[in-house]
Amino acid sequence: QVQLVESGGGLVQAGGSLRLSCAASGRTFNNYAMGWFRQAPGKEREFVAAITRSGGTTYYADSVKGRFTISRVNAKNAVSLQMDSLKPEDTAVYYCAADSRDRIVLTSSYAYWGQGTQVTVSS
Repeated sequence: QVQLVESGGGLVQAGGSLRLSCAASGRTFNNYAMGWFRQAPGKEREFVAAITRSGGTTYYADSVKGRFTISRVNAKNAVSLQMDSLKPEDTAVYYCAADSRDRIVLTSSYAYWGQGTQVTVSS
């Protein structure tokens, strides 16, 4: 069992930045692929970004490519999502997810999920 806790959400103006963090409870992320997803009211959950177990490969949705950066924060046993040049359409609840299998990183089949953190981007 892995428990994940997201933090760093908040309200920001369009064009601004936020950094989200996802921390594991009681264990390391060393053997887990990590992903970020988001869900806006009335919309389906969508993939945002992912990173493989080793941290050697990252993936991004086209809508955030060039603006968001996912990285492993090994010293803190955490994964971050740096969000720059934020747009109102980025407004959503952001969820982190973890799984022991690199092959699922582009799917929504992660074994473990956090509780979510709200990101609101004003125009």
